[in-house]
Amino acid sequence: MVTLQRKKLGFLTKQERRVLKLVKEGQTNKEIALTLCLSPSTVRRHIENILRKLGLKNRVQAAVFAVQMGNCSLEEAQSEKVKKAA
Repeated sequence: MVTLQRKKLGFLTKQERRVLKLVKEGQTNKEIALTLCLSPSTVRRHIENILRKLGLKNRVQAAVFAVQMGNCSLEEAQSEKVKKAA
């Protein structure tokens, strides 16, 4: 199951993974926007995309997913994606 979840992380963009990490830390959309220098509506869009791509219903499920994956997995997903493309 963790392998399937890890594969799903590969579908997220780098920015979506950054947003997911901050959701995991309990930040609000406004806080995430300030942290990443984005508008709150852009953060909302990223969260909508994260939920859709991961097959989740809400940000609590997204936070739980991120905790299960851990920080390393959130960061490794992009490097694995790059390796496969090369």
